[in-house]
Amino acid sequence: MAQALAESIFDALYLSFAIVIGIFLITKGGKGSLIQKFGIMAIILGAGDAFHLVPRAVSLWTTGLEANAAALGIGKLITSITMTAFYLILYYIWRERYQVSGRKGLSVTMWALTIARVALCALPQNQWLTYHQPLLWGILRNIPFAIMGIILIVLFAQEAKHANDRVFRFMWLAITLSFLFYIPVVLFAELIPMIGMLMIPKTLAYVWIVVMGLNLYRQTKRKQS
Repeated sequence: MAQALAESIFDALYLSFAIVIGIFLITKGGKGSLIQKFGIMAIILGAGDAFHLVPRAVSLWTTGLEANAAALGIGKLITSITMTAFYLILYYIWRERYQVSGRKGLSVTMWALTIARVALCALPQNQWLTYHQPLLWGILRNIPFAIMGIILIVLFAQEAKHANDRVFRFMWLAITLSFLFYIPVVLFAELIPMIGMLMIPKTLAYVWIVVMGLNLYRQTKRKQS
């Protein structure tokens, strides 16, 4: 009961924050602006995670996680795809923020990794509808996802430093932390369930990224005033 209460409160706050801030940034940002892109990204984050977190909360309050394996698995599949879209949008935010032109090979790479990730997630070998899913496929489908993350870490670290960008100066760190907390869950959560608690700081790393979008809006408003 304590776990159900704590998770439900945390998840409700997180999902509400991501979606509300996303709507706010979309309405306040100009059409096609960086701020609007951040808003879309935040809504994708919150809405996508809701497909997994809401069934999980319901399961904890009712018949348990294993009894609701199918709903949890489908939610996890949807979240896997939306998180991939989250990072792809972040890549285009990087391009626009630092006025990057050309580098078509980099864009092709990011799209190829996105397609590979979604394709791997869609394969039946993942056994999404079962409670104990194959570790091998958990690793395989996260390889292109991790490569996307590494690319974005390097890109933001280089350009934010070069541009002395105070708003995004820690973007690379937020992305790094999200993966450092996520990878042990993929590898060891089946053997040691308590490792699943690392999803909390992972989620907070995503909240930090959304806050950076909010800070970008504030910076833009200050420049306009």
